[in-house]
Amino acid sequence: MALLGTAVLERNAERINALNVFPVPDGDTGTNMNLTMKSGASELQSRPSASLGKAAEALSKGLLMGARGNSGVILSQLFRGFSRSVAGLEEAGPVQFAAALQLGVDTAYKSVVKPVEGTILTVAREAAKHAVHIARRMPDVEALMKEVTAKARETLLRTPDMLPVLKQVGVVDSGGQGLLCIYEGFVQCLSGTAGADYTPPAAFSRPAAAGRDAGAAAVQPPPAPGTAAASARSAQSRLATESIEFLYDMEFFINRTLGKPSPMKFDESWFKRALAKDGDSIVVIADDEIIKVHVHSRKPGDVLNMALPYGELTDIRILNMREQHRDLLEHDGTVYDETADEGRHAPLSPYAALAETGLAAPVVLTGGAPVQGVPPEQVHEYAPYGIVAVAMGEGISNIFRDNEADIVLSGGQTMNPSTEDFVQAIGSLSAEHIYLLPNNSNIILAAQQAAELSERNVTVVPTRTIPQGMAALLAFNEAESPERNIERMKQAAESVLSGQVTLAVRDTQMDGLSIRNGDYIGIMDKEIVSASASLQDACRTLLSRMMEDGGELVTILTGEGSLAEETNELAKWVARTFPEAELEVHPGGQPLYPYLIAVE
Repeated sequence: MALLGTAVLERNAERINALNVFPVPDGDTGTNMNLTMKSGASELQSRPSASLGKAAEALSKGLLMGARGNSGVILSQLFRGFSRSVAGLEEAGPVQFAAALQLGVDTAYKSVVKPVEGTILTVAREAAKHAVHIARRMPDVEALMKEVTAKARETLLRTPDMLPVLKQVGVVDSGGQGLLCIYEGFVQCLSGTAGADYTPPAAFSRPAAAGRDAGAAAVQPPPAPGTAAASARSAQSRLATESIEFLYDMEFFINRTLGKPSPMKFDESWFKRALAKDGDSIVVIADDEIIKVHVHSRKPGDVLNMALPYGELTDIRILNMREQHRDLLEHDGTVYDETADEGRHAPLSPYAALAETGLAAPVVLTGGAPVQGVPPEQVHEYAPYGIVAVAMGEGISNIFRDNEADIVLSGGQTMNPSTEDFVQAIGSLSAEHIYLLPNNSNIILAAQQAAELSERNVTVVPTRTIPQGMAALLAFNEAESPERNIERMKQAAESVLSGQVTLAVRDTQMDGLSIRNGDYIGIMDKEIVSASASLQDACRTLLSRMMEDGGELVTILTGEGSLAEETNELAKWVARTFPEAELEVHPGGQPLYPYLIAVE
């Protein structure tokens, strides 16, 4: 059921994205729900069970750790409650299944501070309520799910009447549509109507279970002459073999459950820094039981000795990349992996990361001074505080790091780090109190969920925009108590007006504006205040609205799509129009938004 529900959702992800109320290019409800469900389905596939309770537990865990965006977090909570309801059951009838749907709704509502009617929550609630009402009259779960799906569809069609902005734009709720797709997949599975051409997804985008095949590359044919791949290989042929500095390609697992339990806490941040002293191409994937390590190193013995205190080492593989490079030249650029399972020969690039997972996970960029020559027991001592921030664009990431953010999570697809990404970031910090700055209203729930899971002293400062996050970080004072700092950071965030300029991706009418596909639109907080074919006009109208009540400081962050001459012209206009305001312009590098603007 879960696999087919995921498949139906994936096929409709772009259609769901198109239902997002704001006509902006990063409208991503479908993508977030799709990535969340794929994470759950991957965990379910790695822990197959005929027991409903155990299967639901695996699905719930995968959804929880892979949850992205508000829609993904709510989805994970729906199935978290469902899992708790069917725990210990081998199978469930209509009454038990309906009760599980209802507990899922109850759990999801508890996770949202201010539930809004006309959203995925409403669709889930009405469908579950209907299920409980009719369950005793249903002959089986298939009949129940058909009724549930019909009720969900009926409720979805009524969401524009519950949420005025949906009616204004002429769409149904995107999250509710995503949930309906999942329910439709459930019905197809139960009724056997999926179609003969349906095959369950074989490889979802999450790391494989620990074992020999975890991280194995897909078999690809050798590149044809003249292709980009062939050209890349030709470039390798111009590389001197002896110039390969970190020559040993290492991959292994640390199993913390085998042998004598290790008393040592695994500090992922310190471990990566230690590997980097004599290595590169570092990938470390850690959970409670298994740690996967990939590194190119000069000193393989030192790497293994450093890993030994954390658990038993398994599936150790060490390749000499200089030897691989010599073979590459000898065999006209194709290297074959002689250790591939079942006699398969997979063409490999000697510099490809063998721990490739395929997950669109955020890049973790650690800030602060690197620890050099410090023993683990000293690194593991707790600092008074740690700060994790979310940013998009190298320039913005640098601003956060320069202002003492310990970890900057740079979102992958859709700039939405998952709950698991936050949990791992929290776990890598040796700090007594950790502050999370989500800097996006669509990420706050995932950060809050991670804080609850971490069992650490974690505070989520609910920053909704990049400017709010920057203001909150600047307000932090390490000499103050956590309570005082939380107060200062929230006040600073709330004192900032946030603006952003992007391109509309469809024609629409909103907030009294007629918007055409391709227009530049200016958004102040959550309101579209300008729309124009001219980027300059859209920016000026937005800034005029933001400065209506005055402002002492205007900060402009330039992103992809902004031109130097356009920025200079805008800066001159600001100086002329608001001479008493100080102006700062910084390169942000953010995608999709040529300009992010803050007024304080």
